[in-house]
Amino acid sequence: METESEGNNRDILRKIAFNAMKEHGLLTDFTQQVMDELSKIRPEDGVIPGIKDLTGLLWCSIDNDASLDLDQLTAAENTGDGVIKVYVAIADVDHTAGKASAIDLFASKNTLSVYTPAVIFPMLPERLSTDLTSLNYNNDRPAIIVEMGISPDGTLTGSDVYQAKVRNKAKLAYNSTAAWLEGTGPMPDGIRRVTGLDENIKLQDDAAQRLKGLRHAHGALHLVTLQTRPLFRDEKITGLELETPNRASDIIEDFMIASNGIAARFLEAKKSPSIRRVVRTPKKWDRLVALAAEKNFKLPAIPDAKPLEDFLMNQKKMFPESFPDLSLSVIKLLGPGEYCLEIPGGSTEGHFGLAVRDYSHSTAPNRRYPDLITQRLLKAAISGMPVPYSAQELEDLAKHCTEKENDAKKVERSLDKSAAALLLSGMIGREFDALVTGASDKGTYVRIFDPPVEGRLGPGLMGLEVGHKVMVILVSTNVERGFIDFKLKIQ
Repeated sequence: METESEGNNRDILRKIAFNAMKEHGLLTDFTQQVMDELSKIRPEDGVIPGIKDLTGLLWCSIDNDASLDLDQLTAAENTGDGVIKVYVAIADVDHTAGKASAIDLFASKNTLSVYTPAVIFPMLPERLSTDLTSLNYNNDRPAIIVEMGISPDGTLTGSDVYQAKVRNKAKLAYNSTAAWLEGTGPMPDGIRRVTGLDENIKLQDDAAQRLKGLRHAHGALHLVTLQTRPLFRDEKITGLELETPNRASDIIEDFMIASNGIAARFLEAKKSPSIRRVVRTPKKWDRLVALAAEKNFKLPAIPDAKPLEDFLMNQKKMFPESFPDLSLSVIKLLGPGEYCLEIPGGSTEGHFGLAVRDYSHSTAPNRRYPDLITQRLLKAAISGMPVPYSAQELEDLAKHCTEKENDAKKVERSLDKSAAALLLSGMIGREFDALVTGASDKGTYVRIFDPPVEGRLGPGLMGLEVGHKVMVILVSTNVERGFIDFKLKIQ
């Protein structure tokens, strides 16, 4: 009889993923109305006559190696006075997938693409998200441009939002680009083939570091969690690859954070309502104070992001191995993000973790519905047209997007656990070095190092605390439910 570890692992995970999507009320297949509408779209439909032509800039995309839905391009210019001008181009998805179209109505159901180890459930049909509305290499595409000037100390000297035509000169990947920037790898071919792109990306890197430095000085939290990607060979899962931030991903992260803030302030200045991304001042601050006290660090009684950031940086330096687990604990205590309606002149709470007051989601319209809504609001504000949504519509959409994002996260987390259980299912009885990541009345949890997987620890737990290193034995796995159980090896 064929065991889970011997079968087609991708098929097993795909079946679990479809069941999880349905269990959480998420759609798995595009409707016939969507496919009929999609069949009538022609490539020339994406052309917008009369918009500004920025195809001459040294645009590039930097994303994961396998990414095909390219939402943004970046470029930079040295102004000669110490200010770096940064351009971010965001795919004009709305031009092809208009409001109230069959494609738009479907996208508004799930509200985002759902990524699981064996199958992706895209928000938009792939002919759009990976082709017609993707900022693909060597293709002219319409885009929303966020332009910003960044001074040596990281402050913005000015910004603007407008429409333009762009062309991707190089499709780059995070890991290879970061290795080159950090001096540990060769220059990627995509950079080498475009004259001047090497200096342009170094300029982008400089600008991103300026933005990051100022943000963290204001108290933006430095959090690092373990993100893994299953590796498959011949449809069998063979390992889990850690995805860690690097210099190239920092460029995109820092530019997107800045762009999202500029988009929010642009809409505010145009007296337009908006959907903001909010992470509220934590209600469980007292538990964060207690968590810091356990590690001999004093936080103030009143919530303040800057001391919390100081605590995190201290812990990262002293205990790098367990820092991802501390980060996860802090994230849970901060509470989840949510989408909220912001009326001009209103006082919606900002993003505590990023230490910013004005923050929208605007940079990933191929994969997140709030970004597509924001894009429509931006286009109306740019052109002076009426707001395409009522305040009530935006409030209802914000609530719905929050709910569906939470559902999607549950699916993604459960499938990550199932993938880990599947990888370990042929290793019952094996011993592993581990780190205690949770110890409470609800149970004790450990993370083994290779592969980087967390599971529940059975009997024999007296005296164990978070951060202790132990030797454990794998007892059982349940792929369907994503359960992994260990027992303590008695030394």
